[in-house]
Amino acid sequence: MLKKPEWLRRPYIENSNSQAIEGILDRSRLATVCREANCPNLMECFSRGTATFMILGTNCTRDCRFCNVKIGVPSEIDEDEPNKVAQAVDELGLSYVVITSVTRDDLPDGGADHFSKTIREIKDISPKTTIEVLIPDFGGDIAALKTVVSAFPDVISHNMETVPSLYHKVRPQAEYQRSLTVLKNIKRLSPNIRSKTGIMLGLGEARKEVCELFVDLIGVGCEFLTIGQYLAPSKDHISVSEYISPEIFDEYAKIAREMGFAFVASGVFVRSSYNAQEAFS
Repeated sequence: MLKKPEWLRRPYIENSNSQAIEGILDRSRLATVCREANCPNLMECFSRGTATFMILGTNCTRDCRFCNVKIGVPSEIDEDEPNKVAQAVDELGLSYVVITSVTRDDLPDGGADHFSKTIREIKDISPKTTIEVLIPDFGGDIAALKTVVSAFPDVISHNMETVPSLYHKVRPQAEYQRSLTVLKNIKRLSPNIRSKTGIMLGLGEARKEVCELFVDLIGVGCEFLTIGQYLAPSKDHISVSEYISPEIFDEYAKIAREMGFAFVASGVFVRSSYNAQEAFS
């Protein structure tokens, strides 16, 4: 096992904001990807009064080997969840909110209608809040994507996660071209919605492959990009092949910006929804 370098050490942050968010989430029985995926930025984001809500339960139907979200029998859909999320957004006074979900291959539309209802509820209760949704691939079903697009979130994100050569190892139930097509169709269906994706480094990818991925993303009109370090949640997940230095993350950011991305966040602790509002600042 690789020894973690000094730059991977983070201070523990907790204050009244983080406690307040925990209280609201527990009271409303809402999930966040922050908790479920064991995100390293959890306490920092909670302390700033932000969170990424995870709808459609906490059990995923896919077995991605990098992810800490539980795999299991999906839960029944809480029909009141869209309103609960909207109420929490209002109570927290969020100016920017990210909504994501587990993958629900068991549902005919992959949960797209539930995403749409959640977006609309937030718009009704907090019309000034900027809304980003981080969606699964919906099995490539463009009708499901249209359902989400029809609610007009400000940003639709779908994570590529890694380079094509590692998909069989990292995302065995996903397909590189299918995910790329999701991003392409976002812009095709609604040019005014910003498209976004995130990738991880340290899984064994080559620099050339990362740059080729950037080219593919620009080719489908992807505008926002996040790049972060993969950290294995447990010994049962894929091992880290390399810890990428902060300087290399800076280099990738420079390359991506020169290629034409409108916004790039690149760093060891960057995750797809980390400081997401900065793209609109």
